[in-house]
Amino acid sequence: MTKERPVLKLKTPAAPAKTAAGKAPYKGAAGKAPYQGAAGKPAYAKPAAAPDADPAAAKPRPAQQRRPVTEDADSAAAVWAKAAPKQRKAPQPKFAAPRPKPEFRESHHRDLKPALQVGFKTDLPPDSLAFSLLGAALAVAQVRTGTALPQALAGVFASTNALPQARGAMQDIAYRAMRALGHSDALIAMMAPKAPDPLVAALLACALPLMQPDADGSLAYEQFTLVDQTVWAAWAHPDTERAKPMVNAVLRRFQRERQQLLAAAALQPVAKWNYPQWWIDAVRAAYPDHWQAVLSTGNQPPPLTLRVNARRSSVADYLATLEHAGIAATQVGPQAVRLAKPVGVHLIPGFDDGVVSVQDAAAQLAAQLLDVQDGMRVLDACAAPGGKTCNILELADADVTALDADAKRLARVGENLDRLGLKASMKAADAQHPDWWDGQAYDRILADVPCTASGIVRRHPDIRWLRRKGDTLQLATLSGKILDNLWQMLAPNGKLLFVTCSLWPQESEAQAAAFAVRHGATRLDAPGQLLPTGSAEQDHDGLFYALFQKNA
Repeated sequence: MTKERPVLKLKTPAAPAKTAAGKAPYKGAAGKAPYQGAAGKPAYAKPAAAPDADPAAAKPRPAQQRRPVTEDADSAAAVWAKAAPKQRKAPQPKFAAPRPKPEFRESHHRDLKPALQVGFKTDLPPDSLAFSLLGAALAVAQVRTGTALPQALAGVFASTNALPQARGAMQDIAYRAMRALGHSDALIAMMAPKAPDPLVAALLACALPLMQPDADGSLAYEQFTLVDQTVWAAWAHPDTERAKPMVNAVLRRFQRERQQLLAAAALQPVAKWNYPQWWIDAVRAAYPDHWQAVLSTGNQPPPLTLRVNARRSSVADYLATLEHAGIAATQVGPQAVRLAKPVGVHLIPGFDDGVVSVQDAAAQLAAQLLDVQDGMRVLDACAAPGGKTCNILELADADVTALDADAKRLARVGENLDRLGLKASMKAADAQHPDWWDGQAYDRILADVPCTASGIVRRHPDIRWLRRKGDTLQLATLSGKILDNLWQMLAPNGKLLFVTCSLWPQESEAQAAAFAVRHGATRLDAPGQLLPTGSAEQDHDGLFYALFQKNA
């Protein structure tokens, strides 16, 4: 017989007595009395009501009544609308149209970036490197937005009241930055924690080329001075002030990791050649045997080449004058003299007196190819700034008309004529329209038509960053219209010289061939495409020449 297993039963403890407030008293830990207040009463006990207090006031506050529920949707929406907007939102239909996104503040919207503060007056000493660095950076930042570098620098000079010495430094730094912009962008992308603001990126793009040696191995500035002055430049402008630590960190890192960073940048074509990728591809396609030399020449600083005024001196006599003045120079053309080191134009012997003018050796060929004779009627279309106009008048006593669509640039033609003691008629008009023509035919026409200027990038390094691939077709179309319009103004047996400073065949050889077919023009001997070169014997820009004669 088995016995039933005993079952353990626990005695249910008695419920504690409740207080007057309806809550059980605090027992605290086992064996401990509750904490007593200063008056000998438990600290958790509610204070006793005052003798004259209303007993009803001591009752707990009743819970807030809920709003009545209604089946009417409009009434419900009205009830919700009375609620505080920060606490409740009105119910939306299930398939309601999405709400419009809130507009960004101007400083945050990607399409509404704050304008560059070009005219901000800094407290930097006007003779300091920091002052010149900041001025150059302001110009480089404007090039990024589509402004040509000479115009950008002119605006910075005016707004900062820069002294001549500071202007020279700003110009040198800005042009260095343009020639190395692709390389600098690659370095900044590798070192900066995020894409810097435009002026910060421009300041770094001005400083980084100066931290690398020139072709002769020399440095323009001491590295410590350059870093210090760049940081001061960042501090001095509101657009860069907050980025001062980043500017310092990027430049210090480049000092520490120079070799690794340069090796990594050399693997990128844009950084290696300092041209947009489409530009590199176009040069390589047009000149497969010379494309590297063409790109390299465009990155070299241009020489200072002079044209000797045949009415005032000869090349041999002027070279003797330069030697007497201690200026080394060599002859690089029939009337061309290249200085060994560039100097200010007003320091060049005979410049202010009209003995010489500044003009590239390739550009000096235009007047010689036209073969202007005394008494001829000559038109120089697209004449500004007037170098070819003056050269024609130096070689012959001709009736020359200088035509240009830009009246401001045409004024420079007048200045050059006055300096050389020459005279020509000047007209501000568009060469693609005949409304300015008096009906009298010209014996010679020089058509230096608008183009992409891809052949003169060593003189204007900003062009490569301002141009777009589609500009070639647009400018070729414009130049074709100008040539067609000028051809009707040429006298029988007259000559028209077609000139461009472009490297693209679409603007040069293809244009010349199409023009000859359209008008049945006879094509005479001319150099054709001249590639830019910087050798000891030849040193000139890239220009194209095509000479046509109109059949009688």
